[in-house]
Amino acid sequence: MRRAVIFDLFNTLVPGGSDGDRTAVNHEIAAVLGVDPEAFDAAFKAASYERFTGAFGDLASTMRTVAERVGGTPTDAQVDRATQLRRAMTANLLATVDDAAPSTLDELRLAGWRIGLVSNVTSETPDRWRESKLPTYFDAVAFSSEVGVAKPDAGIYLAACQQLAVPPTECVYLGDGADNELAGAAALGMYPVRTTEHADSDPSWTGPTIGSLAELPALLRQLPASDAG
Repeated sequence: MRRAVIFDLFNTLVPGGSDGDRTAVNHEIAAVLGVDPEAFDAAFKAASYERFTGAFGDLASTMRTVAERVGGTPTDAQVDRATQLRRAMTANLLATVDDAAPSTLDELRLAGWRIGLVSNVTSETPDRWRESKLPTYFDAVAFSSEVGVAKPDAGIYLAACQQLAVPPTECVYLGDGADNELAGAAALGMYPVRTTEHADSDPSWTGPTIGSLAELPALLRQLPASDAG
């Protein structure tokens, strides 16, 4: 029996921002740090797994480390301003949650589903998340930068399952498909569902797919008896 739904965050519950928008922010950060914008953007993106797993420490250390990788020697003031820009971007993305998300989450809770979150994020996201409208709907949260592992590693899914007190085989997983997250969930026995509402991140996915979060409750009601919540 499926008893819990675990959600991805960016491009699932809220938009993740376009590549162009994220590049523009990285260029702005690079200008503050005094390094080449294109080099910083490339290095920042190349370091995604290190950022996601908290390998660099807090956001200030992350900014300093990436800047140094491209030849920079930023001052503390420059690093502080750079972190402000990154935090503002993340806060703005989390603030774009529309009415459909709380409404859907409420519907699932009323139907008896336990609700979790599993997200690959850089270290600024957990604090911005806690200031958003969404945390009150969740029984479990596993951020990669806090857990120390990132999707599709089994450890981050299992961290959420432990908090939910349910095995992976009793979970539905909803995500846009980035970072091979759907296959990672399936490997643990979860029932993976792709959403294309904010991004078509895994077009090769042949499993269940929804076009909006509002479609999820109906899909869950249609699960086979052995998979029903």
